[in-house]
Amino acid sequence: MPSLPARGMAMLQRSEDNGRLWREEIRATLALAWPLILTNIAQALIHVTDVVLLGWAGPSVLAAGTLGVNIYFAFLIFGIGLVTATAPMIAKELGERRHSVRDVRRTVRQGMWAAVALTLPVWVVLWFSGPILVAIGQDPVLAADAQLFVRALQWGFLPYLWYLVLRSFISALEKPLWSFVVGVAAVIFNGIVNYGLIFGHFGLPRLGLAGAGMGSAMANTLMFVGMALVVTMHRRFRRFRLFGHFWRADWQRFREVWRLGLPIAVTLALEITIFNAAVFLMGLIGAESIAAHAIAIQLAALSFMVPMGLSQAATVRVGLAYGRRDRAGIARAGWTAFALGTGFMSLTGLVMLAIPYALVTMFLDPGLPANEGVIPLAVSFLIVAAFFQIFDGAQVVAAGMLRGLQDTKVPMIYAALGYWVIGLLTGVGLGFGLGWHGVGIWIGLAAGLAAVAAMLLARWMRRERLGLADWRP
Repeated sequence: MPSLPARGMAMLQRSEDNGRLWREEIRATLALAWPLILTNIAQALIHVTDVVLLGWAGPSVLAAGTLGVNIYFAFLIFGIGLVTATAPMIAKELGERRHSVRDVRRTVRQGMWAAVALTLPVWVVLWFSGPILVAIGQDPVLAADAQLFVRALQWGFLPYLWYLVLRSFISALEKPLWSFVVGVAAVIFNGIVNYGLIFGHFGLPRLGLAGAGMGSAMANTLMFVGMALVVTMHRRFRRFRLFGHFWRADWQRFREVWRLGLPIAVTLALEITIFNAAVFLMGLIGAESIAAHAIAIQLAALSFMVPMGLSQAATVRVGLAYGRRDRAGIARAGWTAFALGTGFMSLTGLVMLAIPYALVTMFLDPGLPANEGVIPLAVSFLIVAAFFQIFDGAQVVAAGMLRGLQDTKVPMIYAALGYWVIGLLTGVGLGFGLGWHGVGIWIGLAAGLAAVAAMLLARWMRRERLGLADWRP
């Protein structure tokens, strides 16, 4: 029987080993997450650039472009969710067999096939975006202009989804920096080319809205081509020969991508559409509420890029541990990303509580009489957003943790219940039933996010009891 000092030394050694493993996990998560965070910001800047340039062209051009972006993005977010399935699939395969090549190539190829299968009908729908916008009550002139924009923009839909598949591949190999490099190049290209095509500079034709769509489609294509060159030529990636036998059917893996990706796509769509619904509810209150909502949601969306990147990192890190059948590694990977994500959002929430007026007046001039009613509304929304931040970070990272275990169907149901039952009913009840107006709607959004976060976290904590880590073939 070991002596007391010997047992004490053994316990101390185990404690030191455990601490070392947690420190290594924190370093690995941060190393994977920061390029993903910056890549998310870079991709968002492409659409921000379009809005700024179209705003320079005039309010009617901006309005038509905004309508076009909204209808395009409704389909794009669904596609993003679908191809996101490739990240946990590749991570699991690499966790099971560190030097796996064939299975990784199968997943990448069928992820790209799934993107094609989705894109073909989406192209048909987007081609008739004008009549769709008119059918939902939009101005026919703006709808016709929006259609010109979408018909040019839609050709970047498939290249962008293919880019995301390749980004999942290099992220699963824990080398995401290249996606950031390619993303930054695309932002610069998009700004220069769109400026030229919208206004007719640099010897390019003046195409207005159609030029904006064309430039963004070209930027998306550049992202895919750039990433394709990286995975083809880089020493770490080229051994996978990702484009070899590209046209070879693999229906089993194709179905697996859809089985895992479709619930993710629906979940993202549920989240995006509840925020769209919030805009329409604000419209029932008044123009000032819409403007204040736009400012508060812009600040919230900016900080959201950090936990979203950590969520993507969590999917990969949990997926790698899942593939290794490492239960302790799964726990470390998930809780590390969760702590980092909620910790960051807690800090941003404190900033919003401390200086809401200063943040709002970064966007609105307090000296303008037109802003007198908007600024106090935006400040009140931002105070609610401080709590909203924590819940938003918790739900997105928890969703990424569960995706690493390839658990997507039940989280989809949670999203429907949380956003569209708890969140919407709370927002409508407080905003219109109790007369809290915009603040009530924001409390509803926060309640929906909190409910989803709580349900996802409870499922993560019961993952072994629920059989989410049973490693069935």
